[in-house]
Amino acid sequence: MLQARGLAITNQSKAQHYLAHIGYYRLSAYMYPLLRVPKEQHIYKSGSTFSKVMMLYRFDKKLRLLLFNEIEKIEVAVRSAIIKHGCEVTNDPFWITNPANFSNPVKFVKTLRLIEHELDHSKEEFITHFKETYSDPYPPAWMLLEILPLGVVTNIYSNIKKKRIKKLVSQSFGLQVDPFESWMTIITLTRNTCCHHARAWNKVYTIRATMPNRFTRPWITMPTNPLRIYFNMCIIKYFLNIISPGNDMLLKMQTLFAEYPEVDLGALGFPLGNWQDEPLWQD
Repeated sequence: MLQARGLAITNQSKAQHYLAHIGYYRLSAYMYPLLRVPKEQHIYKSGSTFSKVMMLYRFDKKLRLLLFNEIEKIEVAVRSAIIKHGCEVTNDPFWITNPANFSNPVKFVKTLRLIEHELDHSKEEFITHFKETYSDPYPPAWMLLEILPLGVVTNIYSNIKKKRIKKLVSQSFGLQVDPFESWMTIITLTRNTCCHHARAWNKVYTIRATMPNRFTRPWITMPTNPLRIYFNMCIIKYFLNIISPGNDMLLKMQTLFAEYPEVDLGALGFPLGNWQDEPLWQD
């Protein structure tokens, strides 16, 4: 069928192997941009090859691995900041499971159920030790935030009642409260894309980031689409420049792009020109 539609396949048995083990539907996301307009006719552009489809697939996989590695550093730092400032301001190691510390009771109950679910299913030794040693219904904040998904951590932050806690956390990453909350949502969505092996290349996201009133750190100046992965990468870099000064994210990206020179960076939202000379990337 693909050959009849104009997609060149030099090694049919290898193509069948990839289609069987990766799946036609997953690979079709990388085939779609190769279709002629109108795409509903399912006819491929001249020169389209199955090899190019696999090249895009492999590039996207390596891009996701790169991003996931960088997001891990942000995730750890954000958890640590919420623990530190939450415990210091409330003077309560169990503040995360105390409804008095949260604005929306319905949201708190939902979060508490998620916490209980994670506690019931956790096989971590420190959780088992806590249950066997102490009579408290929930572990302290520094234990809980180790086992909660990043999305739950972000929800906990958004529901905190004391503005001082939220402000101290956001300021530690050079942002105001609303942009910090918004950017953490973007990072969580990007992390989920990486974890679930979903497509990052050529994807248009649906959530637009809230921008700060002012920047305390270098940011981008060249116009770009805020719904493409490049913008998410800029957000990741902004956090990294605070968490890990002198980080090598730019070098990793340049190495990946050099390995796949055929990839159109415009499909990822990269602006025209020397984007790498932007203040953000030179920090």
